[in-house]
Amino acid sequence: MRKEMLGGIYLILDITMDKVELLNKLNEIIQEEIAAVQIWDNFQLDDTKLGLIQEIIQMCHQNGIPVLINNQWELLGLTQLDGVHWDKIPADIQKIQQACSQDILWGITCNNDLSVVQEAKKNGFDYISFCSMFPSSTANSCDLVRFDVVQAASEMTSIPIYLAGGIKPENLDLLNELPYAGIALVSGIMSSDQPREAIKKYQLNIKK
Repeated sequence: MRKEMLGGIYLILDITMDKVELLNKLNEIIQEEIAAVQIWDNFQLDDTKLGLIQEIIQMCHQNGIPVLINNQWELLGLTQLDGVHWDKIPADIQKIQQACSQDILWGITCNNDLSVVQEAKKNGFDYISFCSMFPSSTANSCDLVRFDVVQAASEMTSIPIYLAGGIKPENLDLLNELPYAGIALVSGIMSSDQPREAIKKYQLNIKK
């Protein structure tokens, strides 16, 4: 059965970090309400990494949290991953979608180019994620997104919008004027010694 993307916090994991630390933090994090977990594709796939991905999926699925992979859609056939988050929509996206089961979640990173939103809508994507809303060390390849572009996207489509890049509890209120379903976080959670408490701070400030 296809999992649904809830509103709220969308967590991005860097699986090159220490495995014990990663899994301990994830175990805390999934006690809170999480929209989804995405695995960043900054790793070389081997049996160890594949095993870690499967551990992450099992942990998240026990709490009803969908897990997506960044770009590496071929891993859908090797694991129980729930979807793919693309940095850009591949030219053969329709062939890829046809090769996958119909219950796969599809997401895409957007910037200031609204044609990406149109392509996401055309190809039945489940969500779009604008990056980067603020300067960020983990989203340093993203241009800063103009707020009027996010507003325009919301008028073009009903696809849920997530916001990413440099978002902190203290600047969340600056996003209140924007229509969004949730926020994507990396270092704001995973660099904290108390990730569950860090999530609660975001949840207190996120727009309802």
